[in-house]
Amino acid sequence: MAENKLKELSTDFAVDILNLVKELKLKRESIISNQIGRSGTSIGANIREAQYAHSKADFISKLQIALKEANETGYWLELLLRTGYIADTVFKELDNKCSTLRVLLISSINTAKKNQ
Repeated sequence: MAENKLKELSTDFAVDILNLVKELKLKRESIISNQIGRSGTSIGANIREAQYAHSKADFISKLQIALKEANETGYWLELLLRTGYIADTVFKELDNKCSTLRVLLISSINTAKKNQ
C-alpha cells in the first residue's frame, strides 16, 4: 500500500516539476530548471527501480537515493523562491509535496531496515 502511494505521489510530483521546468524555460532560466528537472523526476525513477531491487539492501539503497533527490529538489525550490522565479504559493505547494515524499521515504526506509 505504501509503495503504491509513493509511486503515485512521486509521479504526480514529477509532472508538477516538469510543468515548472516548462515555465522556467519560458522565463529563460536554465541553470536551476535543469537541476530541478533532474532531481525532481529522479525521485520517482528511484522508487520505481526499488520495486525490482536485487536484495533488501538494494531496495533500501534505491529509496535512500530517492530521499537524497527529494532533499536536493527542496533546495532548488528554495533557490527559485529566493531568486523570485516562483511565487510563495507555488513554493509552498511544491515544497509541501516534496516534504510529504521525504516523510514517506524515511518511513519506508526505516520499515525496510527493521525487516532486514
